[in-house]
Amino acid sequence: MRLVECVPNISEGRRPEVYQKVAQAVTHVPGVTLLHVDPGAETNRTVITFVGEPEAVLEAAFQLAAAAFELIDMRQHQGAHPRIGAVDVVPFVPIAGVTMEECVGLARQLGARLAEEFSLPVFLYEYAATAPHRRSLAEIRAGEYEGLAEKLKDPAWQPDFGPAVFNPKLGACVVGARKFLVAFNVNLNTTDQRLANRIALDVREKGRMKRDEKGEVVRNEKGEPVYEPGLLRSVKAVGWTIPEYGCAQISMNLTDLDVTPLHVAFDTCEERARERGLRVTGSELVGLVPKQALLEAGKHYLARMGKCRGVPEKTILQVAMRTLGLSEVKPFDPAERIIEYRLATPAPLAHMAVADFVAELSSESPAPGGGSVAALCGALAAALASMVANLSFAKKGFEDRRGDLEAIALRAQELKDAMLQALDEDTRAFEALLAAMRLPKATPEQQAQRAVALRQATLAAIQVPLGVLEACPEILQLCLKVAEIGLQASLSDAGVGAQVARAAAAGAYQNVCINLPSLDDAEAASELLRRADGAWAVVVERHAEAEARILQRLREQASRSDKNSGG
Repeated sequence: MRLVECVPNISEGRRPEVYQKVAQAVTHVPGVTLLHVDPGAETNRTVITFVGEPEAVLEAAFQLAAAAFELIDMRQHQGAHPRIGAVDVVPFVPIAGVTMEECVGLARQLGARLAEEFSLPVFLYEYAATAPHRRSLAEIRAGEYEGLAEKLKDPAWQPDFGPAVFNPKLGACVVGARKFLVAFNVNLNTTDQRLANRIALDVREKGRMKRDEKGEVVRNEKGEPVYEPGLLRSVKAVGWTIPEYGCAQISMNLTDLDVTPLHVAFDTCEERARERGLRVTGSELVGLVPKQALLEAGKHYLARMGKCRGVPEKTILQVAMRTLGLSEVKPFDPAERIIEYRLATPAPLAHMAVADFVAELSSESPAPGGGSVAALCGALAAALASMVANLSFAKKGFEDRRGDLEAIALRAQELKDAMLQALDEDTRAFEALLAAMRLPKATPEQQAQRAVALRQATLAAIQVPLGVLEACPEILQLCLKVAEIGLQASLSDAGVGAQVARAAAAGAYQNVCINLPSLDDAEAASELLRRADGAWAVVVERHAEAEARILQRLREQASRSDKNSGG
């Protein structure tokens, strides 16, 4: 899958009939998914997020801009957020299977087309910038719409596309390519914008203007102000007051989460607020957020509490949302606001109640079947390893083993989630195989198409259980290790995990073997069988070791208990 995200910001957030119509323009382009529409009345701005294949996203961005240019007149616009035009900024963001260079190409294509068809100045920014001083969106926006006519007279600010002529209705447009940006606002227990802005100056990368002993701005040899850098790199920030929320906010753009993660920005704002006699009361995410950003935050706060981080994803996200106070000013729904959740393929089996799954399994329908059950067994085995590790982590006397226990829990959670994903993937692969078998074969062309579809579906029907099989040696190893270093009262839980892991491997191995004869590529079939045989041999060896060692410990416990009761 090749995915590009596009996040246009339009200068309208008060008239639903306008921003909704603009957002709906992207839905008319095949292959594009509208993810989120986030209007703000005080900022008078709407952030629209959509994703899709590169060419489809490019067309959708143009259609959105065309709709906005028809409905928005900058001569009537007022709002708290800096802006330069009706379609203020259009960034392209690589998500999957797409390079930053390709997104730069999309930005240039869109910029040229907008300039030509609407006769407005277009600037390129971030990775698409044509000069270093144009890389920063804030620099391009400096002076805003009201100062644009004068700015266009400056040779250093000639547009990259379009005329260097002020367009009173539309202003200008900034188009670019960038990394995933998170718009993140931290709420304060005040409505004083000045206090919020002082904290923004503390934390933002650019910092604040340096002043001498007399309070005068220090300037360099060119007469430009000298800035004292702020605390956080790759962070842009301003302070503002949002009357509809009843509070002031430190409004930040986190432009590189690898440099400054979400939780670091929040914690730093909290520290600076406390030093100024203020209190952070929560925060707000604008638009969508990558799941990893919240998972990192949740794990950070779990560690700060002295808790094990190897817990279910849902628990980690809940810790992050509560600690950051993401629902203070408006509800935060992870199903709607986390980008991976919005794009996720439905997983009906993994989310089915146990009784319903067993009932479906016992029906005459051929799917779900043994492959899905094998994957479920793998998930249960990994879950047991994580459970024992978590139980042990919390107990007194295990302090010196917490590092190893947490590592087991973290990895077991990853394997558990992968096995749950395979639960539905196996059934989808089987259904695709049945669909391929039903394809018409009356003509040579149909026969050729059917053969290709059968080969692809058969390969998927083999690869899913093979993935389950190849994960089982590690699951067994985790069960054995946690049995040895974990809470001995939970020894049988680790033992059950090892038994279920072997069952998962055996079921997956059989599913690989039964589908291999249908693959019409002998060389590929031979290689897949070699991998399956190798993984199964390791499973048999590790299971025998785990079973023997765990049973020995259990018998020793039982023997001691028998002696104690006899005495």
